Amino acid sequence: MALSDLTRPWRPRPVKAPVSGMRRRRGLWERLHLDPWLLGMLLLLMGAGLVVMYSASGQRLEVVTAQGIRFGVALAVMAVIARFSPATMMRWALPAYLLGVIMLVAVELVGDMGMGAQRWLVIPGVIRFQPSELMKLAMPLMVAAYLSRRELPPRLRDLAVCALIIGVPVVLIARQPDLGTSLLVAASAVFVVLLAGIAWRIIAVLAALAASALPLLWMNMHDYQRRRVLTFLDPDSDPLGAGWNIIQSTTAIGSGGVLGKGWLEGTQSQLEFLPERHTDFIVAVLGEEFGLVGMLAFLVLYLLIVCRGLWLAAEAQETFGRLLAGSLILTFFIYVFVNVGMVSGILPVVGVPLPLVSYGGTSSVTLMAGFGILMAIHAHRRLLPR
Repeated sequence: MALSDLTRPWRPRPVKAPVSGMRRRRGLWERLHLDPWLLGMLLLLMGAGLVVMYSASGQRLEVVTAQGIRFGVALAVMAVIARFSPATMMRWALPAYLLGVIMLVAVELVGDMGMGAQRWLVIPGVIRFQPSELMKLAMPLMVAAYLSRRELPPRLRDLAVCALIIGVPVVLIARQPDLGTSLLVAASAVFVVLLAGIAWRIIAVLAALAASALPLLWMNMHDYQRRRVLTFLDPDSDPLGAGWNIIQSTTAIGSGGVLGKGWLEGTQSQLEFLPERHTDFIVAVLGEEFGLVGMLAFLVLYLLIVCRGLWLAAEAQETFGRLLAGSLILTFFIYVFVNVGMVSGILPVVGVPLPLVSYGGTSSVTLMAGFGILMAIHAHRRLLPR
């Protein structure tokens, strides 16, 4: 010990304030790049979905287990994607888009058939998947990356390029045929364009052009697609054929009343009157067994997820992040709206599953990957200097 150390005046050492549990937890979520509120609501939705799935699948535990495993994979994908920065996503936008288009062309040439449609690619012994699901992420990524590098609001030349970017995959998906997915993929990109600040007069012109193209769309629809539209207008015109699904689903929802018949007590579902009850029409099972109260609880949960997602999107500091995050959460809302609408009879049947409730692996992974992108955009916003 030196003499100077003895003669130096004594000063108390500063005591570090203890880190509170709240701050430690907040630091943990920030390091993981996850939003705890959004993640908690998604986990609650998945858990409730598994409860409904057990009944909708005919009390088959193996179906619920398979769905739970798929949810686990989807959560892992979300956690991994949340680690990527928006700059990395922007660099990968074009390769992801081109890969998606190449796979859609491969589906056209060598795709696997199923239920009268050619929508799948098969790697023998490994995986069977729908490339159109990839485009639900690659499309808004590409359009957001393109517009974020241009002056906003977009000019007509930029809108023409966006129309080309959107048109190629949408046409390829519609040819599979998969009209519902093609419209959802188009919507995910159109939301990016709308969020970019397109003028109202241009929106009006585009809406008029779309309305004028409806006869052409009708002429190019397959016979079963036309029957779906006609059945939507008059389900009783073919009650034992094309109208069967919507008649049984509305009957199941209506018979549930306010409080429902009780879990596992639905007649339309348990007696197998209701078709596709664990996939596209699972809302009918929910309405029959849990009634209006149960359906409203699910809808409120979906609404809270959408509101939280919109808040995270609004907090983004960069144009690319705002456009992409806003598009992803609005597309999630469209999923819910279209599925509930078609099952309740206010929209034509287009084969859109209820997000994170209907049985399916590829759609669950795609949706959770989208939420991973959303959380990554928000997490990296916090890491930027203020």
